[in-house]
Amino acid sequence: MNATIIDNINAILRRIEKACETSSRDPQEVKLLLATKTVTAERIKIALQAGQTLIAENKVQELKEKYEDLQEIPHCSHFIGHLQTNKIKEILRYNISCVQSVDRLELAQKLHQRLNSENKSLDILIQVNTSYEKSKYGVAPDQVIDLVRQIATFSTLHIRGLMTIGLLSTEAEQIRKCFQLLKQIQQEIVELDIPNVAMQELSMGMSGDLDIAIAEGATIVRVGTAIFGQRNTPDSYYWNENKQLI
Repeated sequence: MNATIIDNINAILRRIEKACETSSRDPQEVKLLLATKTVTAERIKIALQAGQTLIAENKVQELKEKYEDLQEIPHCSHFIGHLQTNKIKEILRYNISCVQSVDRLELAQKLHQRLNSENKSLDILIQVNTSYEKSKYGVAPDQVIDLVRQIATFSTLHIRGLMTIGLLSTEAEQIRKCFQLLKQIQQEIVELDIPNVAMQELSMGMSGDLDIAIAEGATIVRVGTAIFGQRNTPDSYYWNENKQLI
């Protein structure tokens, strides 16, 4: 199992390098984030011991269950799932350095209140529904700028960029449109030069479409199945708003 995970990591790193070469980008601009939903702490440790440092969970319960086991190896944890406001207090106990899935003002307000009371701050990304699917979380593309302006007033929250899941499809050009839209929104926000807003990160692309995402400007690609193997259920199950099981 150790060899398989390490081999898979190396294969993904080669894919990243090749995609960057094709797009005339520096591979150092693209971070590999290990999406560890349903992956045991023991298997995550193999990846961390192999030199990976960035992981992310989709569910607070999994974050909680694996937290202690992973503390022995230095790493950085992001949260990429839908965050309910009643889970904010819990999630802040587990050294999350960035919540990539902030998609509504209420969540930002509650995060700010809790962080302020604990004298902490937090990096966040704004999640955008670039595929316009009702089954997806994320702010509508035409509402992103207004939301960014509002959240930028909260001193405890540092907006670092945008995140999208994109279309779960085999149609490359349809997927590409989602990533191009996120890049376009990023550029519009950069031009506005809003205080307390940085737009250095574009988190987009997963195991099946990271090459397209890199070509369109991704700085973080979220990879799970291509490293840890297929899950018992498809990605659409985890990203389906209606099931509430992210």
